[in-house]
Amino acid sequence: MMLIEETPIPDAALPVEAFKAHLRLGSGFGPDDVQDVVLLSFLRAAIAAVEGRTGKVLLEREFQQTVTAWRRIDGHVMQVAPVGQVSRVELVDHQGVRVDVDPAAYWLERDGHGPKLRPAGAALPRIAQAGSAVVHFVAGFADNWEGVPADLRQAVLMLAAHYYEYRHDTGLSNGCMPFGVSSLIERYKALRMGAGVMR
Repeated sequence: MMLIEETPIPDAALPVEAFKAHLRLGSGFGPDDVQDVVLLSFLRAAIAAVEGRTGKVLLEREFQQTVTAWRRIDGHVMQVAPVGQVSRVELVDHQGVRVDVDPAAYWLERDGHGPKLRPAGAALPRIAQAGSAVVHFVAGFADNWEGVPADLRQAVLMLAAHYYEYRHDTGLSNGCMPFGVSSLIERYKALRMGAGVMR
């Protein structure tokens, strides 16, 4: 299974001014200051870390998920949430020939933790031997920062500030996450059962 982010978060969607205020830098930098590049990098790193820990996409963007076999033919759990729409599903044979699946053959079951691609009939479209299925979809809480849940917004600012404050410290352990951030994101973590299946 492979997940690819097709559209990155644009700089304009990132809360640079809110981050400056959080760091109490609001009056120290102009909108075109070189410091903004640094702040953007910490915000992107913090968003990526929060999304990685929770499996939740904060800002809406397009993804594609490739699978070589459905775990269950009656419903495929998407890798991230929340999913707003499935744009299209392609079947790819062993020679790389792609065919779009009729949208009437599937539907999206929305769920806060484990949205599923469901078949309109008894089973999802058959994936050929040595082939794959590619699911194109849009995921994210909102297309703007204000639409992201407040606790996740706060977690991102806190984590980005942590990265900013310790930017010269190479002694931090891998995956270091301040307790306050962990507490804020805890309820968004998906419960995994069995072979990586989310419930």
